[in-house]
Amino acid sequence: MIDATLQTLGGKRFLRFLIAGAINSIFGFLVYTVAILLGGQVWLALLAGLVCGAVFNFFSTGAYVFRDLGLSRAPRFLVCYLLIYFLNLKLIDWLSLWITDPIIAQAILVGPMAIVSYVLMSRFVFFKRPAPQRE
Repeated sequence: MIDATLQTLGGKRFLRFLIAGAINSIFGFLVYTVAILLGGQVWLALLAGLVCGAVFNFFSTGAYVFRDLGLSRAPRFLVCYLLIYFLNLKLIDWLSLWITDPIIAQAILVGPMAIVSYVLMSRFVFFKRPAPQRE
């Protein structure tokens, strides 16, 4: 069961993504938490965590997870990061209807946002381009 699930998600690449993502998520969450505790607005705290983790995540995800550090992928990476940021911000806003603590709301969203991030990165940033066809 677990092997079939891992195979569907990309096997070892998905496991590498989980390791790199866990480190990046912890770092980003800590930056977010510190910003909130210092009195920052949720949008600014989330942006701070995102910006602080973006460079590290590009290199860790590109090199370690997808084995591709092509800087030509950076624009698509940044677009995906912006999509993730706005989705995360809207979900925190939605959760705030039931959960008043923004740190707890973000803690709940870390896992689901990691899955969204993996799908976006694997499909739109670090995908394998098909080899050119020869006739």
